[in-house]
Amino acid sequence: MRFNEELAHIATYQAGKPIEEIVRTFGLDEKDVIKLASNENPYGASPSVVECIRHNAHKVSLYPDDSMHALISRLQQHYGIEYGQCIVGSGSDQIIELCMHAKATKSSKILMAGITFAMYEIYAKHIGAQVIRTPSKEHNLAEFYELFTQHKPDIVFFCVPNNPLGECVDAKELYRLLAHIEQESSGETLVVIDGAYQEFASYKDSSKHIDPRDLINRFANAIYLGTFSKVYGLGGMRVGYGIAQENIIQALYKLRAPFNITTLSLAAACVALEDQEFVRATLEKNFTQMLRYEEFAESRGISYIPSYTNFITLVLENPYDSSVICDTLLRQGIIIRNLASYGINAFRITIGTQEQNTRVLLALTESMR
Repeated sequence: MRFNEELAHIATYQAGKPIEEIVRTFGLDEKDVIKLASNENPYGASPSVVECIRHNAHKVSLYPDDSMHALISRLQQHYGIEYGQCIVGSGSDQIIELCMHAKATKSSKILMAGITFAMYEIYAKHIGAQVIRTPSKEHNLAEFYELFTQHKPDIVFFCVPNNPLGECVDAKELYRLLAHIEQESSGETLVVIDGAYQEFASYKDSSKHIDPRDLINRFANAIYLGTFSKVYGLGGMRVGYGIAQENIIQALYKLRAPFNITTLSLAAACVALEDQEFVRATLEKNFTQMLRYEEFAESRGISYIPSYTNFITLVLENPYDSSVICDTLLRQGIIIRNLASYGINAFRITIGTQEQNTRVLLALTESMR
């Protein structure tokens, strides 16, 4: 059977290995497996969210409110935006896909960092668009401007902070570049600010903070993406959102499938947004525990990328091999993310609980003797 020719140029996205697969492969007990590969919240979700899901379980046979009024109203209040400036998706990934289909064509060019979230490129290739990457692996704004001037892309992606590396540009510096992009494209280049980890960056350093309302009021060609999968602990519920001026949101709605968020997911997200104390506690514990990985790396002369997220990336040199280390830990029931597929000898570790991190650091110490 013949398929769309563009599929031949697309590599299948490799998600972090699930716990169930490791249990089957290595004969481990599920309770002995630690998954720190997908940047999930190791503390789970707010207890109020768990209770909400239990209370609404009888509604699983019903389609959700397709207007998503309750969640959009809460996001409107949380960010101080207009009701029509928000769209909800099945994870922020779906909003990325909608942006691509709304703006890009086969003749389009899509600009992004040298190493960044893989789905930007995958969705671009769905369209047959040309992907332009900066020479630097991390976000180098001077390179972004040079390539923008040269190629005049239809979409520019900024992952702020960046996944899978963890670095984060300053908001003021980013805004200066966005002003150039808006002016020189006459507002025709769509700028996507992926803020999946913004809560972490804003907590650690206020200079990294991006206010979605301020962003879209300054730049009518920008859309901000957020998610409930990270700091809110709802990775399994798949809820993301986009915030932009109404003309952008209206265009995306034309592409959105009906009932794209489940009834329970909507209810859980509404409650999660209200429990900001859970969010604050998660952020505090995250960066306290991250210090342990930084100290581990520094004590052994291992490079790491200063992180503004809920993960840390360690960059290795000979004789260490990220593939060997990740496989060694995997056989012990510790799942971390090997970044060899990005062309770098590095691995990414989600910051776990104190107990999880103790076990991981002991395993790393043994494997890197």
